[in-house]
Amino acid sequence: MDANLIFRKAEVSEKMKVADLGCGSSGHFVFPAARLVGKNGKVYAVDILKTVLESINKRTKQEGLDNIETVWSDLEIFGATKIESGSLDISLLINTLYQSNKRAEILRETARMTKKGGKIIAVEWKSISSPLGPPVEERVKEDLLEKAAQRLGMKIDEEFEAGPYHYG
Repeated sequence: MDANLIFRKAEVSEKMKVADLGCGSSGHFVFPAARLVGKNGKVYAVDILKTVLESINKRTKQEGLDNIETVWSDLEIFGATKIESGSLDISLLINTLYQSNKRAEILRETARMTKKGGKIIAVEWKSISSPLGPPVEERVKEDLLEKAAQRLGMKIDEEFEAGPYHYG
């Protein structure tokens, strides 16, 4: 999956507040986002696993980036994430939703933190068998994701190919 494509679609730029929700230990999107938003921007690396956040914190110190903040949270619980409501320019949900049975709750919490006019970029595994990724039955079907987003009052601006195995 091409991080640059995701950042272009999100239009990440200087001084923005971006959150990678379910960031994972590699910080695949956290660190490039931190460079794009610059020293006057902020990137929140959010995960439920404290070991993941420890890895991110360690790399943050190694790379001398002080615009990354790790946040421990259960995204399935509305209001649980210690990020102010309506404060994020961009929320990234990349390969996060398939890991939960409470996908609508995660979308609701994401919407809470994202400012009016902000963007939520959701990228998930296509519902096709592939050499990588979770079993097909655990993947998030595009139409169900769209319906859940619309029920929460979100508008789908664009759908895109996010690589051979992912949609956005």
